[in-house]
Parts: sequence; C-alpha cells; structure tokens
Amino acid sequence: MSIKKPLIINQPEVGKLIRELRICTSLLIQEKFAASLRVHFLIANRLENGHAMTLLAMHKIETLLQKLDH
Repeated sequence: MSIKKPLIINQPEVGKLIRELRICTSLLIQEKFAASLRVHFLIANRLENGHAMTLLAMHKIETLLQKLDH
C-alpha cells in the first residue's frame, strides 16, 4: 500500500500570484477582488498574504481566470 503525499503549495508564492492577478484584472481594491470571487474580504486578504489556501478558493480563482481568458 502506498501513501500519497498531499500537494504542497508554496503559499507566499501563490499569494504573490494572486496579488498580480488582482492588479491585472483592474481589481485594485481587495474588497472588489473578494466580491468577484464571491468570498469574504478577509478570505481574499489571507489568500493574498499567503496565510491560507483552500481548494475552494483555488477553484474560484481558476474560474475567474477562465472568464478573463474568454
């Protein structure tokens, strides 16, 4: 039986990418970014500062990126 290791996320690096995404999408205020992801401001703040990362948040960010691509 093999045990799979969980996906390791470099939270500070992801936080930097989230900040770049927010700025590139002209969502210069974290509150507007949070609203576009449909999450509370504090969640967006924690994501950007590299303090929290959830699969749900990553999915919402991916969805936002897909909308921008079209």
